[in-house]
Amino acid sequence: MRKNRLVLPVVKWVGGKRQLLDDLTPLFPKRITSYCEPFLGGGAVFFKLQPKTAYVNDINDELIHMYEVIRDDVEQLIFTLENHRNEEEYFYSIRDWDRDKEKYKKLTKVQKAARIIYLNKTCYNGLFRVNNAGEFNVPFGHYKNPNIINASTLRAVNNYFQKAKVQFSCMDYAKVLASVPKGTFVYLDPPYDPVSDTASFTGYAKGGFDREDQIRLRECCDELNKRGIKFLLSNSSTEFIRKQYAAYDIITVKAKRAINSNALKRGQIDEVVVRNYE
Repeated sequence: MRKNRLVLPVVKWVGGKRQLLDDLTPLFPKRITSYCEPFLGGGAVFFKLQPKTAYVNDINDELIHMYEVIRDDVEQLIFTLENHRNEEEYFYSIRDWDRDKEKYKKLTKVQKAARIIYLNKTCYNGLFRVNNAGEFNVPFGHYKNPNIINASTLRAVNNYFQKAKVQFSCMDYAKVLASVPKGTFVYLDPPYDPVSDTASFTGYAKGGFDREDQIRLRECCDELNKRGIKFLLSNSSTEFIRKQYAAYDIITVKAKRAINSNALKRGQIDEVVVRNYE
């Protein structure tokens, strides 16, 4: 299956890998037919590789529902997006839809998917963040001309989903990894271990991802390794992470940090890429 250059991430995502694709691509296995990504997010690596068979998962159910709508009803999604406006008062009215739980349940999957894309493109810094109640809580971004309706990308992603065998799921990543078929390449891009006490950002879903979760993930990687399944993992270059994966091949790459309230503190930061293969 030929790769389509128009197949690109549909939403912006904290820690997204678009900027690191040139560094990561040479590190992937040369031949990938079956692929698994249990922390999908914006899917930059997934859309770059465009595997024929894929098992993709995210704990954020709204994100997975959005991808399913792109697969099943892309034209209605584009039509619905065309009705959204880049206006502050309107933005907050749409953002507040999930404050009324009963009303929100009655929305169609297309309406919910369009809302997520719209909010992502017009909110501050393109964040996807929810509070402890699971409500989207990022403020208006004040952008002059955001690309709310990227119809060519939406249609290209839909076309890829139609041609490939892509299995979507929304569950704990450990369950996904436990059922990965042999011969599948696994890419792991979990919430990162914070490099400081104020650097943590895990607000894309209720709950969080602490060091106990990081240890549990490393144990899952150990199981993948025992089963002979190739994996590549991205994380922050902290002493804790380096110790966790000391048994594996570790490469340091430079990533641009874009999420900081102080613009002077945005810049390059070390990340690690961990592999269990050469």
